Amino acid sequence: MSVAPRPVGRRERNKQEKLDRITAAARALFAEHGVDEVTTQQVADMADIGTGTLFLYAKNKGELLLLVQNSTYADALVRGTAAAEAIPDVLQAVMAIVRPIVECNRVQIDNGRTYLREMVFGDPEEPHHREALGLNVQTEEAIAAVLRRDQRIEHDVAATLARIVTAIMFLNMAPTINIASTVDDILGAIEDQVRVLLRR
Repeated sequence: MSVAPRPVGRRERNKQEKLDRITAAARALFAEHGVDEVTTQQVADMADIGTGTLFLYAKNKGELLLLVQNSTYADALVRGTAAAEAIPDVLQAVMAIVRPIVECNRVQIDNGRTYLREMVFGDPEEPHHREALGLNVQTEEAIAAVLRRDQRIEHDVAATLARIVTAIMFLNMAPTINIASTVDDILGAIEDQVRVLLRR
């Protein structure tokens, strides 16, 4: 006998509706002005809530950015992982995972760089930061799964190499020196470095 799912209560629906409004407001404001030029008050006003309520969902602007960018990153990772499944070449399959992540990170370059900084230096006790770290782990796992197609790469070594590939990706997206670089410039640099890493 199957059990019918419990209906979502009014309180949960209200919380989700507020979260959706906060996310939409922050996404629109950050895209238009950049995260550094937006205040939490502006986000609260656009979401039609009080700042006290806003801080129940994200305690600071860094957490707001993580909230917004995490969903974009997650979608990019899903697309990249799906694309990699159809590519037999290991290096090109890894790059298929990396490409949409780099693309989404570069939509608004300052926001993308701030997101990486928040991911590395933010408070791991905060829920959106934990989610960002979880996405990083999922990225490593997706890359490791591709690397394990190469029979020369042992299971544990694949996990270590995947962590290095992820670090290479972040270190090519984050530096100030790469602000003017195109997505293709960054992907080219990442591919060159990963090629050397995988030369065994």
